[in-house]
Amino acid sequence: MNMQNPVSSAAIPFAVPSSRWDDGVAATLSPAELLLYRSNLLGSDLTVTNFGGGNTSAKIREIDPLTGDQVDVLWVKGSGGDIGSMKIDGFSTLYQDKLLGLEKHYGGPDDDDKMVGYLPHCTFNLNPRAASIDTPLHSLLPFAHVDHVHPDAIIALAASSGGEAATKEIWGGKIGWLPWKRPGYTLGVQLRDFVKANPGVEGVMLAGHGIICWADTAKSCYEHTVQLIADAAKYLNAKLAEKPAFGGQVVSPNPDRAAIAADLMPRLRGLMTGARTKVGHYSDDAEALEFVGSAEFLRLAALGTSCPDHFLRTKIAPLPLDPAKLQDDAYLADQIAAYRDMYAAYYERCKRSNSPAMRDANPIVVLVPGVGRITFAGDKTTARLAGEFYGNAINVMRGAEAIGSYIALDEQEAFDIEYWLLEEAKLQRMPKPKPLVGKIALVTGGAGGIGAATAARLLADGACVLLADRDANAIEEVRAGFAKQFGKDVIRAAVCDVTDEAQVQAAFDDCAREFGGLDILVANAGIASSAPIEETTVALWRKNYDVLAEGYFLTARAAFPLMKRMKEQGGASIVFIGSKNGVAAATNASAYASAKAAANHLARCLALEGAPFGIRVNTVNPDAVIKGSKIWDGDWRKERAGAHGIDSGKELEEHYRQRSMLKRDVLPSDIAEAVYFLAGDMSAKSTGNMINVDAGNAQAFTR
Repeated sequence: MNMQNPVSSAAIPFAVPSSRWDDGVAATLSPAELLLYRSNLLGSDLTVTNFGGGNTSAKIREIDPLTGDQVDVLWVKGSGGDIGSMKIDGFSTLYQDKLLGLEKHYGGPDDDDKMVGYLPHCTFNLNPRAASIDTPLHSLLPFAHVDHVHPDAIIALAASSGGEAATKEIWGGKIGWLPWKRPGYTLGVQLRDFVKANPGVEGVMLAGHGIICWADTAKSCYEHTVQLIADAAKYLNAKLAEKPAFGGQVVSPNPDRAAIAADLMPRLRGLMTGARTKVGHYSDDAEALEFVGSAEFLRLAALGTSCPDHFLRTKIAPLPLDPAKLQDDAYLADQIAAYRDMYAAYYERCKRSNSPAMRDANPIVVLVPGVGRITFAGDKTTARLAGEFYGNAINVMRGAEAIGSYIALDEQEAFDIEYWLLEEAKLQRMPKPKPLVGKIALVTGGAGGIGAATAARLLADGACVLLADRDANAIEEVRAGFAKQFGKDVIRAAVCDVTDEAQVQAAFDDCAREFGGLDILVANAGIASSAPIEETTVALWRKNYDVLAEGYFLTARAAFPLMKRMKEQGGASIVFIGSKNGVAAATNASAYASAKAAANHLARCLALEGAPFGIRVNTVNPDAVIKGSKIWDGDWRKERAGAHGIDSGKELEEHYRQRSMLKRDVLPSDIAEAVYFLAGDMSAKSTGNMINVDAGNAQAFTR
């Protein structure tokens, strides 16, 4: 890619943390609760540590439930989890004397994996929380409170050729330095021996992956940690002020970058073939734009990341793309293929005799000058976190280059972490993904009864969903509720009138940019009207056809380009929400019923057109879905009651119930189940079909 001459730009500074300790809160807490309080304060401040990164501990006197004696117990963050959001059950508890006694089983660095197997034998009080690989770093140090964190400012020192000298300059020998060593028992022994040989040190910088420090109380340990990070940030900010970051900016942010990302992400996603489809995440934050637009971008990106926490989320290296070639599908295909070849060669070079089989070779991080950072993973949260971790890596590179040269993980060391047998065992223990994890859906009329029920059904089985509805307040209320229920990562909302071509396209662009593409469209937005033919105005006729025929056409037309990209990944599914009235004549509903019939036939036409691209198109025909329906809350209820000569209250619901063959109510959740079937793999060989969900109506039989 062509790079212009660099221009000077102010570097983005490191955030300087400050203490958030509240003595009033702390005074009410037990020793274990104080540890949790300290941990949550550290982990919830992203200037202090990354999501899921870092670990904390306290050695607490407890009553042994077996002997009744007082014993020292190490409380330490367990395997997995996040110190910012963890609860008290997130800590492992282990007998400190048993942990110290493990050293008799240690014969050297080759025993690191073996030593992990002894940790469960040290469990105190039958605590089921598994101990992490970092446990020896805490147990072998003789201090009451220990923090080990990975903030960007600290790792910038730890990953720079000038890091050791800077550490001495900042802290005057109070903070020691240990060369890179993978986490495990050997690092714990090295750390303990270093502290013993240097009794005045107050912490140790661990090259490549953070700092560890200690104190006699929970408060002093927390404030010591925060102060060390603040010291590092201030030092680096002074250095960054002396010269442009990354050699200066050579590619300016593209003002159309959001639209470029919406166009690019589905095309990349369709090329990332594998066992499961991917979900994307896009960011054009200041860090990403500064880095991808810099003179040193390509050199630094090729090096990969330095900290194990970053590397495990982002792979050996990102994929950079030339912004001038993004419209060239052949170029994109070649770049993805070349990346997979690179990854396979890396695996072959570095694999051990007992290495697990090669994992997904597709890139996780894609970087585009002027556009930003795109990440892909098996689910939205993992994709977002991968992006955030690469953002941390960018910060690290900026600081590391300000005081020397950035140092990435050695390739073999990186491989041994990625394909660590202990890491593989952890992956194998993870539950099987839900059926729709990796799938992306868009539901129109998402604020209504059927739309919301359908979205909930898809979300429950792991899909990401964009809700589209013309009612801004209602759609935001539904989105917020789903965000609480399913997590904010997997749900988005767009205000969209399906009769407005521009609004429809904008909603699909939002879906592409927010999630990476589209696998499932549920065309559900609708209205209903009832009037004798003599009283049916042209405006009423057109309104029905605008929403129920043209609206379905516009949404399907916008979906096709995104869905065509998924042919090699199992295809995609469009589900129209039709009506019993689309196949069975109805009194005083000619506009509504004929428009629904038009939509039903449109679905059949699209099934023919979509089949060569793996796009399936099917229809669900409900009848009398009264409960939870916005349509039935309005004039339609009174109009249909009038057409049948009955009361519009409970008498209407009873009328429809008794009219059905099964004498049962039809609920929004019933329609959602039919949509779920047609959207997923259970109906992978079905297209052009209709499913009636009407409790039985002979008039509506489709055969």
